Amino acid sequence: MRRFVTLLAVVATVSAACTGREAEVERYALGRSTPVTFASTDGVELAGRVFGPDAAPTGVVLAHMLPADQRSWYAFAERLGSLGYRALTFNFRGYCPGGDGGCSQGEQDVAAIWQDVQGAAAYLRDHGVQQVALVGASMGGTASLIVSSQPNERIDAVATLSAPVSIEGLTVTPEQLQMITAAKLFVAGNGDTTAADAAQDFYNQTLQPKRVEIYPSDDHGTDLLSGNQSENVRTLLLTWLQQYAPVEGDRNA
Repeated sequence: MRRFVTLLAVVATVSAACTGREAEVERYALGRSTPVTFASTDGVELAGRVFGPDAAPTGVVLAHMLPADQRSWYAFAERLGSLGYRALTFNFRGYCPGGDGGCSQGEQDVAAIWQDVQGAAAYLRDHGVQQVALVGASMGGTASLIVSSQPNERIDAVATLSAPVSIEGLTVTPEQLQMITAAKLFVAGNGDTTAADAAQDFYNQTLQPKRVEIYPSDDHGTDLLSGNQSENVRTLLLTWLQQYAPVEGDRNA
């Protein structure tokens, strides 16, 4: 019994330490960002945060998964900002964590969130960004693929973490996948079998340049950035962006 109690105490201590580190990282990221609002392309007001220099030529839209919100991207967005990117996190319509997490208007409607990603990309362009990359987790990844398939969007690179083919009325079709000219990166964990299968299907159905990476992990979406493969996943995302949507504006692909 004593051993069991001791084990519980150790677990609680480690958990508290991890929570404390996460809170410290979030506070640091918030101090290097600015809250903003912008409209989806169908007119819903969304809350977001911008990281990185005002004059950055390349912007990255970070789209969250279900049931998370923009806060799940803060640490990675701060990292992008430190590298010279203009990174935009935001809450999808109807997501309202409040406080530093912000509050988007409207009702939650997964089928419509691709228009939120589209509005985020437009916001970056309206504020001087010349190249745009989309990085989405789970449903945010599916929405990012749909936006990348639109003929007038001019997306330079798109990356997905555990994106499904379809979720709650949001579906990316084979025809849309064939329309994506941006560089494509599909990431998932092998323990997340549905997401891993979808990542491979996306790779098989899209044109070059493209890459698929299936890691030995059960993590899903932005949890891949903090789980057992976090260092590998973060490095891969940063390398992909620097290759196909570099800060200096010159592709070296």
